[in-house]
Formats: sequence, C-alpha cells, structure tokens
Amino acid sequence: MTRVPAGESIAPLSSGELAGKAGQTATLSGMVMRIRRLSWGAFVILRRHDGLVQCIVSGEGSDAILENLTEEQAVVVTGLVKEAAIKDPSINPGNIEIQVESLTVVSSPHSRSPVDLSKKVLDLHIDNNLDLRPLSLRHPVERARLRVAEGFCRGFRDFLHQNGFTEIHTPKICLAGAEGGANIFPVKYFERTAFLAQSPQFYKQMGVGIFERVFETGPVFRAEPHQTSRHVNEYTSLDFEMGFITDHTDVMKLEVELLRHSLELLRAEYSPELSLLAVEMPEPPAEVPCVTLAEAHAITGAMGERDYSGEPDLDPEEERLLCRYAAQEWGCEFVFVTHFPTEKRPFYTMEDPDAPGTTRSFDLLFRGLEITTGGQRIHVYDMQVEKMIRFGLNPDDFSDYLQAHQYGLPPHGGLAIGLERLTARLLGVENIRYTTMFPRDVKRLTP
Repeated sequence: MTRVPAGESIAPLSSGELAGKAGQTATLSGMVMRIRRLSWGAFVILRRHDGLVQCIVSGEGSDAILENLTEEQAVVVTGLVKEAAIKDPSINPGNIEIQVESLTVVSSPHSRSPVDLSKKVLDLHIDNNLDLRPLSLRHPVERARLRVAEGFCRGFRDFLHQNGFTEIHTPKICLAGAEGGANIFPVKYFERTAFLAQSPQFYKQMGVGIFERVFETGPVFRAEPHQTSRHVNEYTSLDFEMGFITDHTDVMKLEVELLRHSLELLRAEYSPELSLLAVEMPEPPAEVPCVTLAEAHAITGAMGERDYSGEPDLDPEEERLLCRYAAQEWGCEFVFVTHFPTEKRPFYTMEDPDAPGTTRSFDLLFRGLEITTGGQRIHVYDMQVEKMIRFGLNPDDFSDYLQAHQYGLPPHGGLAIGLERLTARLLGVENIRYTTMFPRDVKRLTP
C-alpha cells in the first residue's frame, strides 16, 4: 500500500506571482505559441493558464535549446524573472519576462498546425474556425473571449452567494418543457420519451420553497430552427429566483446591482483580456432606465418609419432603436422593458392587476439585443391552475410542479441571462458562436 500526500502547492505560478519574483529564478510550464528567431537567439511566447509570457533564449546554450523547438510543444522553463522591456499586457500580463536558463520539452505535437496561431488576428472563415475549434480556441483573442464570459459568470455566482442565494443543480432531462410549445428536443429515455430542459424554471420555483433564494448556471436547449447570428440551440443560462418580493421591480433592482458587481470585477481582474480585445466597457449602472412595452413602441415608432403600436413584442430593429435612444437620451447602454402582454409570456408569469392584459415581466436590453428575461411568478395554487387552463394546458400534466404551489410558496420572481449573448454584446462581437466554446446550431453537432 502507498499513500498520496496532499500537495504543498498544486497551483501554477500566476502572472501576478511571477511579477513578485522579479530578480529571482522561477520554474513555469506552458505551451510554445510563437517563436521569433533572431541572430542572437529568440523570443519564445508561452501560452499559460492565465495568459501569455515572453521568454528570452540567448547566450551560451541557446542554439541547443532552439534547435528542435517548435510551436505547440509543452515545455517546462526555468529562468530569471525580469521586468519586461516592452510593457504589453496582451503578451506580458504581469509586465515580466523570463531569461531562460533551461528548457525541457515534455510533449511534442504529432502534426503541424493548419492554423497560424502567431497572427495577431485569427484570419479564418467562421466555419473553419468552428471546425477547428480545439485548435482555434488556443489563439489569444479567441481564448480571451471565453475568459471574459468566465469572468461574468464568476461575478454572477459571487454576487448571489454574497446576497443569500444557494446554488442548485437541476435536471436537464425532463418529462416536459418549462415553457410549452414545440421547441424542445425529445430524447429516448429507456422505454419513454423525455425532453432536454428548455429552462430550470420549474425547479427554481420549487427551490424558492426550500432555500428562499436560489441560482444556477447551466446549459439549456431550444429546438428552434433559427440560423441567425443571435441564436444557438444550446447555450449557458444564468438563472436566479428569489422569494418574498413585492413585484418584478425587486428582481430588476437586484439585477442592476448584479451588473455593477460583475462589470467592476471584469475591470479589476480581467484587464489583460479587455485590453487585448479593445473592449469598450459600459459604465457600471447606478440605475437603469425602464419603459413599458407600449412606451417602447412609441419611442421606436417616432425614431423609425414604422408604427409598432399594438405589437406584442419587440422585434430586432426595435431593440436596436431603443438601445440607441437610451444611450443618447438617458446616458445608459442598458434599458428595461416591462409589461409584455399576457399571451406573450409563459403561463407561470404573474399578471398585473393594475394593467389588465399585461404581465409583471421584463426584458433587459443591452447594445441592441435582449440579454435577460424575467418577472414575477404566480405563487398562488388556484391562480396558477386557472391560468394553465386558460392557456389550454391540463394541470394534471404539471402535478409535480404544482406541489410547490399547493403546499405554499412566498411571492417570488427571477430571471435568466443568456451568457453568450451578453458576452457578445460586451465584446462587440456580432455572432454569438464566437463567444460559445463549442456551438450547437441547426447544422452543427461537432466538434
């Protein structure tokens, strides 16, 4: 029998830790991303867990080190940590470089890369980019996009933990969809047909009766045959649900604070990625303007050549017009739209008794695109059953879900944020496939 001890340090040296070792010798590992050979030696750029670091190979022994060195080799480097001569956070996040003393190759690629990862911009058609995703994502720009998404997701989690929420993990194989309709994927489940989850909505509401405040980050699936730059069929949904609210505005207020927290976290801890991507960060909002759907129609109708009044939703052009108006007139790149018609919102949405025919629901728009949908839910059993029947649904088909209402729920509401959409808007990327690690759409099921 042997025993495995706990490691003294299992984390690699970060860029910040390396910066604190200036004048000292350090050992680090990484993948060779770029080699710039010169008469006196070479600059070698390593791709590491938290960015790039520049290594200088020169002097005695440099020829032996460089002789068989190629891109995409995995290496371990030991050398003197120095302040970088050129301050470029996209290459040297900690403004340091390594004067190499020794370099050991621990793995070499089987084949030469078909993609030149050393280019400043990855010059690939989107289809080629997605076909070669395990390789193309190694490029600093592609990788930085996913890092920004990770940062927002981290901010979402951190903020909600700090505000009394419990993280939950709900089933992704379900008996029925949370929103009804035909846009759900059937799967063979032993001798029955099940469906991939459209949303964790039912389980979030059940969770309110258990923990009062719950959240989840996870995949959701929509069987919609869209082939647009703003739709994919599997995406990451950031969901929360909270109890003891007065109405939907409590949910909106919490989202404003969540946005402030997450945007400030990105500014503070993801500046190398933001700098590399030349991101125009929005100001963390102290408040976000809010209009009803009817008011939104009036604003966009006055701006365009079309009368939107009476439309049950916002179309893409309206979203763009309204965001432009909010930025110009109210100085905010975010805008809430509330009070969507009853028939356009799911059966679990609370109707507004002060505005018959509308719901206590909202969308949050950002830079011309809807990134959040939310609202107050129905918490009263009889009210929920009556609305199901009105929507042509059989309450018996939702008996498990209705248990939460039957045995008591506080007034509650919540929202869902599409992570890939939000990241794309933040980065100014037109196609959300660029902010999705491995996109799934009508035509793509690989890699």
